[in-house]
Amino acid sequence: MNPDIICIGHITHDRIVTPDRDVHMPGGTSFYFSYGLRHLMGDRKDINYRLITSLAEKDMKSVEDMRREGIEVEVIPSRETVYFENIYGANQNNRRQRVRAKADPFTREKLGDISARYIVLGTLLADDFDLDALRYLSERGTLVVDAQGYLREVRGEEVHAIDWKEKREALRYVDILKVNEYEIEVLTGVTDQHRACELLAEWGVKEVLLTLGSYGSVVYADGKFYDIPAYDPLNVVDATGCGDTYVMAYVYRRLLGDDPGQAGRFASAVASIKLEASGPFCATEADALARLKP
Repeated sequence: MNPDIICIGHITHDRIVTPDRDVHMPGGTSFYFSYGLRHLMGDRKDINYRLITSLAEKDMKSVEDMRREGIEVEVIPSRETVYFENIYGANQNNRRQRVRAKADPFTREKLGDISARYIVLGTLLADDFDLDALRYLSERGTLVVDAQGYLREVRGEEVHAIDWKEKREALRYVDILKVNEYEIEVLTGVTDQHRACELLAEWGVKEVLLTLGSYGSVVYADGKFYDIPAYDPLNVVDATGCGDTYVMAYVYRRLLGDDPGQAGRFASAVASIKLEASGPFCATEADALARLKP
């Protein structure tokens, strides 16, 4: 049986430094997406999910832990595991990143014959997925991409912001693109956010997810804008993985039949709950729905 959702991305070793704590833990889009979806799904049996990841043999405990939680995981061996260092100040919207180690990229040959209703790429760095991989995966399901990885490269250990060199061709293959307010300006060169969303659509993107931190988000699909509010967390503990959590919840509800606006509001509520603790979203779908109520 083909999965309904496949997420492809590296599980990372993360060091998260905030004013209150210094934590080492697994991370990466694939980590936050997989655990968050597992909690949202609860006891549902009608959604089939698979993670395709790549990490070093010495870090396989992360995969073993996932499998014990009932997550189906396929591993592509890598010489190294991605090691990220995320340093936050008092403002959780801002962070400094360093990369201590990089894993091998995903290629069309390594991925083999796969297909799903939704294929989500957990892009962390610019060379994780090349143009050939994007082209191939776009033929195998609705392709969901977070732009963040394509807009940063590692020089030494420092992460530097860059433009996506092949964006005009690459975005033709992307069905759903997640960006934040900084990334969308880099991609389009346009400061007007609505016009920037329209430009991405002209380049081929079918649904744009523009996250704005504590200011909410905007979804643009089929020529229509949906302004999504931010739902206040009970307290702010750790923003790491909030973007990945938003994408996860959005794809989950689109799979279940929500329109883009409904899915965006649900995703915003889920991301708000995730802010309240370090690690992946670990509440329930009912908790998220309750936060949506006035």
